[in-house]
Amino acid sequence: MAGDQVKIFDTTLRDGEQAPGCSMTLREKLRVAKALADLQVDIIEAGFPAASPGDFDAVQAIAEENRGPIICGLARCNPEDIQKVHDAVKGAEKHRIHVFVATSAIHREHKLKMAKEEIIRSAVGAVKMARELCDDVEFSPEDASRTELAYLADVVTAAIEAGATTVNIPDTVGYTVPAEFDRLFHYLCDKVPGIDDITLSVHCHDDLGMAVANSLAAVAAGARQIECTINGIGERAGNCSLEEVVMALKTRAEFFDLATGVDSTRLYPTSRLVSGITGMHVPRNKAIVGENAFAHEAGIHQHGMLQHHSTYEIMRPDDVGISRSNLVLGKHSGRHAFRDRVRELGFDLDEFEINRAFQEFKKLADMKKDMYDGDIEALIMNVDSASGGPWIMQSLHFESGTQEDASATIVLLDESGKAQTVAATASGPVEASFSALEQATGVSLELRNFELRSATAGDDAQGEATVTVEYQGQSYRGQGTSIDIVEAASRAYLEVINRILRRRERRGDPAPVASDINRASI
Repeated sequence: MAGDQVKIFDTTLRDGEQAPGCSMTLREKLRVAKALADLQVDIIEAGFPAASPGDFDAVQAIAEENRGPIICGLARCNPEDIQKVHDAVKGAEKHRIHVFVATSAIHREHKLKMAKEEIIRSAVGAVKMARELCDDVEFSPEDASRTELAYLADVVTAAIEAGATTVNIPDTVGYTVPAEFDRLFHYLCDKVPGIDDITLSVHCHDDLGMAVANSLAAVAAGARQIECTINGIGERAGNCSLEEVVMALKTRAEFFDLATGVDSTRLYPTSRLVSGITGMHVPRNKAIVGENAFAHEAGIHQHGMLQHHSTYEIMRPDDVGISRSNLVLGKHSGRHAFRDRVRELGFDLDEFEINRAFQEFKKLADMKKDMYDGDIEALIMNVDSASGGPWIMQSLHFESGTQEDASATIVLLDESGKAQTVAATASGPVEASFSALEQATGVSLELRNFELRSATAGDDAQGEATVTVEYQGQSYRGQGTSIDIVEAASRAYLEVINRILRRRERRGDPAPVASDINRASI
């Protein structure tokens, strides 16, 4: 437990993906895992292999492709789950098995219907089996923050004696507050034999808006691993935000006297990647990575900033990978300049992806007067989402006017390159476009939410559209970008349709989020 280094355990691909609509394809998970490795997190919790064959395959692929971070999988306290985690992560250079069981009175009575002694036996058996398969074993008492302290100490003691090398204390429902959590960690440090020989971890949810504060309180009280997600995504109100705890420890190093191994200059690019893949916009006022995090509009603030940045900035934009550049490229910029800028923005594209993105960049540069970093980011996300097929939108034409129905005609290309043209009418152009897409693809969706925002400044800025839809009881999000907002909305809708069709084609994909196993949470 001792030491001046705090391990960062990223669970974006496991707990973060459980946020409604945030499910990712295998290709998307591999991209996020690569970004997390570049960010230099210590542990990547790649998923819950027992949830489905699809989850198992994703964890296994991440384990085999990534070298650097420890690759971890989650398991309930039963032999089948534990064996599946081992089989999925064993291909990694370094791997971990993470087992959990609920311990609070409310969970014991209403969910598990197990006595205290049964739960301890279950935990001990699971940890021992995991240790036979792997030297690195983490144990979590689910809902620890609502568990009786004396009983929690008994469970943790038993887990350490059974061979757990990391013990994680979760605030599963975001219920605790910093002072209370501080007392809990000090209690465990005082009462649990052998706790100084293991890594003590913390995992907080944000239901009361205190996930970061509670995590930092735990660190101050002795925790040396923080479990968190990019942009704080996760179930309900989300998880502890990785970028916030990392920068809190870095910015207030004189207070905490602790450090992480994270490359903070990769925080903003990783945030944008996860936002683009999940369709979960980062709020403008989000700490660290929000658009307003380093913006100063008040006159007195601007005056102070001109004198010295530290008057109102406790961090520099480049500390977290935010570029201060304004106009970056134009229509006469070459492929090499474009590739260099893409890399500076934190995107790792292969040659095929670079070529496609560059083609779209040239088209956009002919239509827009000014090009910004945000334009390039949005363009790359758009190209990446469109590359998954099976349908590609070749063209869109719509007509609308006041007091008359709108019409939309869409031309889609299937995987063989064959074109299909469909027309539809509705009360507005967006609705007509959505209707045409449904007719062409045979996928009928129920629209739950539609959001539109500007990707950059100016009256010719690209619009980023995000749609949240429901299909067969599961929520999906899609994102599309264009200087035409109807086209942006249509691209977002088509992205969701493509994701559903790809999932149909793959055998053993995860069941709807509503299932108990896929919503396992610590």
